[in-house]
This record gives sequence, structure tokens and C-alpha cells, in this order.
Amino acid sequence: MKLTERLKKIVEYIPYGTKVADIGTDHGFIPVYLIENNIASYVIASDLKSGSLNKAIEEIKKRGLQGFIDTRLGNGLSVLKPHEVEVVVIAGMGGILISQILEESKEIAKTIQRFILQPMRDSDYLRKYLVENGYKIYDEDLVKEKQKYYEILVAEHGRQNIKNDIYYDIGQKLIEKNHPLLKDFVQYKIDKIQRIINKLPKEKKKYNQLKEKLEKFEVLRDGLKMSNNSFYDG
Repeated sequence: MKLTERLKKIVEYIPYGTKVADIGTDHGFIPVYLIENNIASYVIASDLKSGSLNKAIEEIKKRGLQGFIDTRLGNGLSVLKPHEVEVVVIAGMGGILISQILEESKEIAKTIQRFILQPMRDSDYLRKYLVENGYKIYDEDLVKEKQKYYEILVAEHGRQNIKNDIYYDIGQKLIEKNHPLLKDFVQYKIDKIQRIINKLPKEKKKYNQLKEKLEKFEVLRDGLKMSNNSFYDG
């Protein structure tokens, strides 16, 4: 099984020998890869859509992995039992939807050690939800695939204090380790905000909010240009 760069990066954060659930598995690529490469001891592959789950079932059968991968049709973490897995992957969904999945199954979520989350949008909403609901962002990563940036958040239970609101938009861990894609990613964010601002009337509240956010991004960008990464204050 050959994974895309995005999925390969997600898999890197799964500890060896753990039991894993892939929520929204689609074709089942991650579960198959985890078993074939002896990363996970057991995987639950679930999806809300029967069509997607059937594709995963076909792939699993083709590779003879039925004894190692359990497929389940259902919504979010509701397909899991307490303490059934140690790691949960939720990738390819919006940040708001991922937050809702965690919120709707809090009792199950409490029994899971690590969440690897890859929001397609609204990553700022997801980070805020995590911080305000008893999670700490253990690590973050960035992948660029076909000219698109993907953010990967690794969350565990704990507490985290956010000193600067910009860390909701750009992960603090990315700044701390001066991720090789960070400068380009920040510039991408600046360009995107600028395009939106250019289309808005100046008297609109949204205009002023985005202007303020743009200025914060520009301060971050300029700080990243300094050799000592002067933006991050520890």
C-alpha cells in the first residue's frame, strides 16, 4: 500500500504496537498500511457512508487482512467502546465537524490516549475547541501536496495555555520548531486574507477583523525572517 504524503505524515504519529481507529476511513488506506507495515496491532476502520466503507472492505479482503481490521458503519466515535483503542485518526474533515465528533462522544474520547487530526479547513476553530475542552496539542505538522497545505494536529488529554491568539491560526508547535514549510504557509495565509479584504467594503465589521488578523500574520512573517525566530517568546 502506497500512501500520499498527507497520509504518510499522519501515520508517522501513530506509536508502534497500538490499537487504532480510523474514523472516516474512506478507502481504508491507513488501516491497511498500518497492518501491512506492523505499525498497529489492530485497527477499526469506520465510515458514516456505506459506499465508502464497502470500498475499504473490498481492499481489506483483497489483502487478506480481515482478522486484523474491523470495519464498522457509523457516526464518529459512537462506533467505539471505551478503552477499545489507544489512538484515533480523524482526517479529511472540516475542523468544526471534527470538534463536533469529539464533543458528541466525550465519554469515549476520555478513554483514548492520542488523537491525530487533519482538518481540511477551520483549523483555528479546532485548536480552540481542543484547548478549551481538556486537550493539549502535543505536536503539529504541515504537508504540501499538489499545491495545497494540510495541517496535522496531534492532541492528547491535558491542559494548554495559549498566550497569543495567533496560535489558533498557526500552530504554536510549528513556530517552535520553525517548520520548513512555515514561512511559505504564513505567506499563503496572508495572501488569502488580503484577497478577501480587497473584496470587502471598508466599513464592514468583517473588514476590520481581517485587517487585524492580517497585521498579526505580517508580524509573524517578519519575525520568522529573523535567524533567531524572534516571534516566539517561549
